[in-house]
Amino acid sequence: MVARISTVAFEGAEARRIDVQVQIATGGTGFSIVGLADKAVAESRDRVWAAFTSIGLELPYKRIVINLAPADIPKEGAHYDLPVALGLMAAMGVFPTDAIENYAAIGELSLDGTISRVPGALPAAVCANAQGLGLICPEPNGAEAAWAGDFPLLAPHNLIQLLNHFKGTQVLSPPKPGALLDAVVDLDIRDVRGQETAKRALEITAAGGHNLLMVGPPGSGKSMLAARLPGLLPPLTAEELLDVSMVHSVAGLLERGQLSRKRPFRSPHHSASMAAMVGGGVKAKPGEASLAHRGVLFLDELPEFTPQVLDSLRQPLEMGEISVARVNAHVRYPANFQLIAAMNPCRCGTGGADGIACRRGARCAQDYQARVSGPFMDRIDIQIDVPAVTPADLALPPSKEGTAEVAARVARARVVQLERNGGYTNADLSTQMLDHVADPDPEGRKLLIQAAETLNLTARGYHRVLRVARTLADLAGSEKIHRIHIAESLSHRRARKGLPTPHNGTKIIKNRQF
Repeated sequence: MVARISTVAFEGAEARRIDVQVQIATGGTGFSIVGLADKAVAESRDRVWAAFTSIGLELPYKRIVINLAPADIPKEGAHYDLPVALGLMAAMGVFPTDAIENYAAIGELSLDGTISRVPGALPAAVCANAQGLGLICPEPNGAEAAWAGDFPLLAPHNLIQLLNHFKGTQVLSPPKPGALLDAVVDLDIRDVRGQETAKRALEITAAGGHNLLMVGPPGSGKSMLAARLPGLLPPLTAEELLDVSMVHSVAGLLERGQLSRKRPFRSPHHSASMAAMVGGGVKAKPGEASLAHRGVLFLDELPEFTPQVLDSLRQPLEMGEISVARVNAHVRYPANFQLIAAMNPCRCGTGGADGIACRRGARCAQDYQARVSGPFMDRIDIQIDVPAVTPADLALPPSKEGTAEVAARVARARVVQLERNGGYTNADLSTQMLDHVADPDPEGRKLLIQAAETLNLTARGYHRVLRVARTLADLAGSEKIHRIHIAESLSHRRARKGLPTPHNGTKIIKNRQF
C-alpha cells in the first residue's frame, strides 16, 4: 500500500505542489528518500526516526521508500520532515490514509517531536488553497499561513497534538492571521535642514517611482534624505502587500505572521557580494534587490560596490525581476524597486567643493566616478549634486512642510498617473505608452531635442528625461508637458566629471540653465 500526502517545493517566491509517496514493503530493511532530494531532505529520515522514538512509535523493520514526485524538481530544505512523518504514520496504520489526503504539510521536526518553524509558509498556504487543499504547518507559522484565505489550516505544536486531532481526542482550532501594521512615518523630512533642491528631487522620485543618485561631500544629508523616502511613498496596496510578503516569507523575515503596509527599505553594505545583492547561493535565496521589491534599495557609497555587483542590477532596473541561473533550474524573483544611490564626488570626499582642494588632484573625481559604469548611470533618472550644509542652513528654523504634506502631493500625483497609465507609474512606462502619455508641447519638444544633441543623451536617457517631465507635470496638475517641465527634468541630470566632450564639440556645463 502507498500512502500519499502533498507538500511544496519553492521556485523563487512561489510554491509548487509536490506529491510525497510512502511505501512500506517486505524484502529487506532500509529507509531511503528518492526524488532529487538535497542533503537536508535526506537527513529527514534521522529526524523522523528520533521524533517517532520520542512519542512512542517504532518504525517497522521493513523496506521504507519515500518518493518525492515529480522527481525532476530539486527538493531543498527541512520542511519535508512533517509530510514524510505523516505519510509514514498513515502507511503504518496509525491513522486512516484519508485523514491526510486533502492536506499539504510543511514543517521541520525536532528530536522530541516538536514541529519547528520553517520559511515559506505564506507561499505554501497560497499554493495549497489554490489546489483545493488544507495546510498543516508549525504553530509559529500559523498566523502567517492564515493570510492565504479561508481554507482548512492546522498549526500543531508537536506530533502528539496532531495525532490526537486525527483521532478525535483533541481539536486544533485554526489560527488567526497576524497583525497588519500600518505604514507609520517615524522619520520626517522636516528634520533635514536646507537642501531644498534635494528635497524637491526626493518628491519627484517618490511621485513617479524614479531612481535617484545624490552626489555630495560627507555630512551633506544624503543618507538622511534617502531614509525619509519610504515615508513619502503611498502605503502598499492589498495586491502589493501579498506580493512583498511572499518574498519575505521565503526569506524567513515574517515574524509572528505580521504584515506591514510600509514599503521595504533595504540598505546593504558596500561589501555585499553578487549573491547577496541579486540572490543565489546554494539554495538560491532572494537577495537584497528582491527584498526591496515594491520599496527602496539604498546603495550608500556607490563606487565602493564592486563593478560586477552594480552591473548585476542592470537587468532588474529594466525588467523588474531577477533570474538566477543554476545548473538544474532557473529561479525568478520579483525585483521592482526604486534605486536610491549616494556617493562622494571623489575618494577624498570633497571633490574640490566649497573651495577645499582635493588632495589627489583633478583626476581623483574622474577615477572615482568612473568606477560606476556608464550603462548603470544611464538607468538612473534623477542625478543631483547635494552641497555641504552651511552653518546658516543649520541655524534655519524647521521647514513648514513635513513628510505628511509632501506625501499628500505625491499621493495625488500617483493617483493621476496610475489611472492614466493603467496601473503603472511613470518610471515603469514602456516606450510605446510613453509616446502616448508624455508628448510635450512644441516649445518643450524643441528644448528636449536641443538638449539631447547638446548633452549627447542616449535613447534611454532621452526617454528618462520625458518620464521625469511627465511626473513634474502630474505634480503641477498639468495634463500637457510644457517647456518648464522639460527644463526642470534636464536640470536633474548632472554631468559626470571626467566624461569626454560630446561628438559635436559642445562643452558640458555643470550648472545648466534653460
